[in-house]
Amino acid sequence: MGTVIRHADQDGFTRGLRAFFEYRDLGVAGETKGGYGAHVIRAIPGEHAQPQWHLHKLDFQFVVVLKGWVRFEYEDIGEVELRAGTTVLQPPMIRHREIAHSDDLELIEITSPAEFETELVAAP
Repeated sequence: MGTVIRHADQDGFTRGLRAFFEYRDLGVAGETKGGYGAHVIRAIPGEHAQPQWHLHKLDFQFVVVLKGWVRFEYEDIGEVELRAGTTVLQPPMIRHREIAHSDDLELIEITSPAEFETELVAAP
């Protein structure tokens, strides 16, 4: 693999895992043969979170909030609000749920592997 550069205007946003977000693939999955994934995720204005406890079956998840805010609840630390500039290193298999977000929310999510299963679970 060589150096890979992607400009924001090269790729559009598409619907994805959650109906209230749009996702822009940053091309990492293809270059790492699925070892890692990276997306810009943004809120769809007027669409709201549907708080459901879930977990992700993956090895690594890192989030950087770029704009706006989002409120999560984690089984280990409770409810937190993440704002622009906040980072989260989320442990594998931790139960969590999104409670609410601003209409201008935008974040970057990096995962390993790129494709992973999300499982709905009971509240802790």
